[in-house]
Amino acid sequence: MKKQFTALFCAGVMAASLMTVTAFADDTGSVEGIQASPEFYAEADLSVLDGKKIGITIQSLENAYWAGVMTALQEQLDEAGANTTIVACDDSSATQIGQVENFISSGCDLIMIHPSDAEAVEDVAKEARDAGIKVMCWDDPMTNTDGNWILNNTDLGIAIGELTGEFINEHYDEENKAEVTVIGYPQTTILKEREDGILEGMANVADGKYEIVASQAAIDANAAQTAMETILIAHPDCKVVTGIGAGAMIGADEALNISTGGKIPEDMAVITTDVTKQQLEHLASDEYPAKGIIGFEGSDEDTANACASMFALILSDSLEDQNVFRGVAPITVDNVDDISAGMK
Repeated sequence: MKKQFTALFCAGVMAASLMTVTAFADDTGSVEGIQASPEFYAEADLSVLDGKKIGITIQSLENAYWAGVMTALQEQLDEAGANTTIVACDDSSATQIGQVENFISSGCDLIMIHPSDAEAVEDVAKEARDAGIKVMCWDDPMTNTDGNWILNNTDLGIAIGELTGEFINEHYDEENKAEVTVIGYPQTTILKEREDGILEGMANVADGKYEIVASQAAIDANAAQTAMETILIAHPDCKVVTGIGAGAMIGADEALNISTGGKIPEDMAVITTDVTKQQLEHLASDEYPAKGIIGFEGSDEDTANACASMFALILSDSLEDQNVFRGVAPITVDNVDDISAGMK
């Protein structure tokens, strides 16, 4: 049985029991909004979704996280009686604009956009609203929307870094420093913010007890595995990996599993974010060094329910602020079975 480690960090980014006003700075200035909580989502009346026509366009369905959440969301909306179409733009703004235009023409009641480029879809989002259609953005604080469901990626990174720092504190000290690899993806602004937050979070909790021996850009599992295998040649004592997403965890896990023959020492860990079935399987297994994930609402079903609640609040004109910040919380061996039960 995989041994647990105690995650003691507490941050404002964790799911709160009360709504609070949150703010962060992005390229457009200060962004303020409501911090979502379980009670916030519980206020939504999902019956308003019955008979509504909903169009959803996301960046990609190839990503395991998105595939799982969209499967659960489709089921949730079907159960609520909505007529839903989910499409992927394959990270093309031109394709996404065309998809939104099609949703407008088909008479949708609500359109959700997970933008490939938020600025590129502002005009077509305005067209939708001018046509009397509600618009929600997942991930970005857009202007021409009725609601934005967003993360503060710096705070998310800090939570990842603090969870990593707690592990370092339990197994290392200033005389025996952890060798750490950070897997980021600075090519994307929000992932650069997340990586910067990771560095801040580790320093907050475990300053002086680790050394970053490698920083690598990798977003998918294959790239992360190849990178980690190369890093281990130069730094065979590197036992702690932290990063910006599921690919970082799965790839690093595989590299470390191979290097140790599946016999994972207690002072080895991989800690990232996102929540996929494969990550949770690794977290529950003794053969992989996965030790913690900073998750969002919980399982695929939990996230789908929260998203459907956002739809209901927007359609009923009950959203009190345009920006709603998603809460985050750690997933460890303590709660992995509960989260796994709600995955698709």
